[in-house]
Amino acid sequence: MKYVLMFTNRPDLDAAVPAEQMQQTYTAMFSWFEKYGSVIVNQGAELTPPETATSVKTGEDGSAVVVDGPFSEAKESIGGFSIIDVPDLDAAIAMVKEWPAIGLPGAAVEIRPMVEDYSQFEQTPETARAT
Repeated sequence: MKYVLMFTNRPDLDAAVPAEQMQQTYTAMFSWFEKYGSVIVNQGAELTPPETATSVKTGEDGSAVVVDGPFSEAKESIGGFSIIDVPDLDAAIAMVKEWPAIGLPGAAVEIRPMVEDYSQFEQTPETARAT
């Protein structure tokens, strides 16, 4: 089963982590990716900080509006993501428990199953008549 791992952090807490510890954590992250390379479908990407984001959302009149910054007002930010293909959620959890940044304040990994069967979204003649 495929899952997206979203690596989150708290930028406000990252500043308190000593630079040497952060460098050690990044080194351990590279090793983690090597260890799990056989189940990582897409290495994903590390994202730039939230202040570099641009969001497109619905304006008051229903039109698309472009705004600077992330849309959500959360303290957490998504720092990166990867796609994995493992037998089940337990395997994904076991893998994520070894994520080197878990020990950092405010760090977390959200595990979310991917939709792989889009047939539920296909329109049949019956559903077409209902709309």
